[in-house]
Amino acid sequence: MTVEMGEKVGVIGRNGAGKSTLIRLIGGGEKPTTGDISRTMSISWPIAFSGGFQSGLTGRDNLRFICRIYGQDPAEKLSFVQEFSELGEFLDQPIRIYSSGMKARLAFAISMAIDFDCLLIDEVMAVGDAKFNAKSREELFVKRAHKAMIIVSHNMKYIQQNCSRAYLMNDGKLQRFDDVEEAIATHKAMMA
Repeated sequence: MTVEMGEKVGVIGRNGAGKSTLIRLIGGGEKPTTGDISRTMSISWPIAFSGGFQSGLTGRDNLRFICRIYGQDPAEKLSFVQEFSELGEFLDQPIRIYSSGMKARLAFAISMAIDFDCLLIDEVMAVGDAKFNAKSREELFVKRAHKAMIIVSHNMKYIQQNCSRAYLMNDGKLQRFDDVEEAIATHKAMMA
């Protein structure tokens, strides 16, 4: 699989085909047992993934921690994360008291604050209420339209709307399609 800067690539396939594993491999969360992964861009963790948060730390402290890992200045990112996440005073509360929606908002805001060349999206993001969801789509697909994206989804309409080409994953193997409609038709035929 190759992805160029600015390209939006979809990955589709049945449950258990290996799509989420592929995302973890690309993002560096897992190491391949065979073969190599060559990265020529900075690559995000899966957008809105909050599994890396330290539950005993506040939202603000988690932001500091993540910024240090990625060589970013937390002071430069704080105002964006505060404004975008809409968490208010909860940013200074431990993550362990956050609802899943609050964690997702913080994770999405931090994901957007760190400047990655390629964004990983594992399944359609439904972050918060309809207003916040619309704001998130605007931030991701309009303000960051120049970024590369790898989008894993079972939602074929989402893939059609956002991707210029797609890969079909079957039994851990990828098949490239330069035509998204052809990838979807092949996937549907395999599912029948």
